[in-house]
Amino acid sequence: AVTYEVNSCRKSDIARNHTATHLLHAALKSVLGGHVNQAGSYVGPDRLRFDFSHFSPVTEEELSRVEAIVNEEILAAKGVTIEELPIEEAKKLGAIALFGEKYGDVVRVVSVGDYSVEFCGGTHLTNTAQCGLFKIISESGVAAGVRRIEAVTGKGVLEYINNSDRLIEK
Repeated sequence: AVTYEVNSCRKSDIARNHTATHLLHAALKSVLGGHVNQAGSYVGPDRLRFDFSHFSPVTEEELSRVEAIVNEEILAAKGVTIEELPIEEAKKLGAIALFGEKYGDVVRVVSVGDYSVEFCGGTHLTNTAQCGLFKIISESGVAAGVRRIEAVTGKGVLEYINNSDRLIEK
């Protein structure tokens, strides 16, 4: 016999960062261009990391615009829906398939309002407002033509602000 218990706080933290990753991907496409595609990611309870295709460092102005867009989508309290659909129907919705992965005949599609539609099997929120806030911590290059953004949401943003306040006080 096996007994398991889901750590709901940890799962919520992961869901915040995962839903924000979808918003970040869409915002990057909006600000930098349609050539932006996911090249890898990490979603944990503490932060998110998003690797993407882009040919140059992202400027401070572009990062500010991306962060503002993600926070606007969060504050708009958009619903997050998850559906299992035939792959052709999902493609007609404009769902983004990542990494050139192979998919079955039925796929799981996560839609964030009308802003983001992607194939995804991960845990998500039911409403963007549950993210709290979104803060980009860093942007860097990891390989030729691949950039990386690290960011935090929810409690991670509060921790970031508190750490910044303590540093300023010192």
